[in-house]
Amino acid sequence: QVQLVESGGGLVQAGASLKLSCTASGRTFGNYVMAWFRQAPGKEREFVAIVTDANDGRTKYADSVKGRFTISRDNIKRTVDLQMSSLKPEDTAVYYCAARLRGSGDHTVRRQYNYWGQGTQVTVSS
Repeated sequence: QVQLVESGGGLVQAGASLKLSCTASGRTFGNYVMAWFRQAPGKEREFVAIVTDANDGRTKYADSVKGRFTISRDNIKRTVDLQMSSLKPEDTAVYYCAARLRGSGDHTVRRQYNYWGQGTQVTVSS
């Protein structure tokens, strides 16, 4: 069982930077693929970024955030961060941290994830 708690959301102006953090409970954090998704009002929850388990550590990003967002994990602290820069109004959404055990399947697909945080609001003003 994994519990996830996000922090770091807020209101910023376009062009600013913001860092989200997700802290996970559990002793086997290193075995989990960690991801960030986001959901804007009236839209489906969408993939933002993933970092694979501790043995691999590969990252992948949605095209809309590539080059602006960076995902990283600290397996000692059991955290996964999303550093966001050059923020745009269209980045406004509730951001969710998610976790799944390493394995096969498309890590960018929402239904692959068993564990979710409560979400943190990011609002980017123009």
